[in-house]
Amino acid sequence: MTLNPHSLPRHSPQYFLAADIGGTNSRFALFRHHNHTLEKSDVIRIPTRQAGSFAELLSLLKQSRLGPFINDCRAAALAVPGAVQHGIYANPPNIPWDIDIPGTDLQGLPKTTIILNDFAAQAYACKTGAVDQAVPINEGRPDNQGVVGVIGAGTGLGHGMLVPLTEERYLALPSEAGHAAFAFTNHEERSYERFVMQRLGLDYVYADVIVSGQGLALLHHFHFGKKVLPHQAAAAMNDESPVLQWFTRFYGRVCRHFALNVLATGGMYIAGGVAAKNPILVQHPEFLREFHNNPNYGELLRDIPIFLNTNEDSGLWGAALAAQLAADVPQPAKLVQIDGKSS
Repeated sequence: MTLNPHSLPRHSPQYFLAADIGGTNSRFALFRHHNHTLEKSDVIRIPTRQAGSFAELLSLLKQSRLGPFINDCRAAALAVPGAVQHGIYANPPNIPWDIDIPGTDLQGLPKTTIILNDFAAQAYACKTGAVDQAVPINEGRPDNQGVVGVIGAGTGLGHGMLVPLTEERYLALPSEAGHAAFAFTNHEERSYERFVMQRLGLDYVYADVIVSGQGLALLHHFHFGKKVLPHQAAAAMNDESPVLQWFTRFYGRVCRHFALNVLATGGMYIAGGVAAKNPILVQHPEFLREFHNNPNYGELLRDIPIFLNTNEDSGLWGAALAAQLAADVPQPAKLVQIDGKSS
């Protein structure tokens, strides 16, 4: 259900403000908790660099059509890329300013306002209406008490996980697994590894540059000797393209590794713009062949459900659930657990 923010009753304790702050755009929406579900209002977008600081971004929000309603929200959660410190501070990459909750005039945001990593938000989104239209990639047999893994290629490669605590409460944890060394497995792949190291001046190649938009462009350059932008590399792919074959295999590999690392028997969700815009990258048979390729745990991997989440507002849904959970915690200072930190 979509809400019209102009029709919201004032002073309701059941409304939450969610934000997804990125390097290009920052998105905001109001959510209502109604009949045990979250319902979203329309989304507003503010170019992030239009603001010279976090305080200026909040000032622009205050001037938007959502502005009159933020004072009435019970809690707010801001999803941001990169590491979050103590649930109240972040210095995101690709944004020229930091986000400091205690040190900023919050422009009327609720007292319970938290920050969480963007892929922790993607993990929370797996328990919301954001995944109602998710596309099955592998049916599997989900363990409802198992960990859910989330992975997504975009500008980089994000990771997150959702750990069930009770039937209705979850702990979302971020991960920087995209910065771990990528596993190349044969002579031809190691030739590509050397190519990437030389082009990027790296001491070792990590997954963030292999399974991402940048990785698509690097594969095109390696196979065809021509530098292109990521969207151009994607547009040039066809069923016989080595770029498609290799990238699909690499995507299946990083999904397999993360699924085994966190034992994601509750399922794996693939988010991020690369697969959302190019579903063939995870629907190609090579993806599941590589995902299942393990000498010891092939059967376990076959039982893990995999879904492609194409909802562009998924991070907002996850932030809204984080805000709802935060509002139910009696001591907000302990909300740092939402982002996997300890005070």
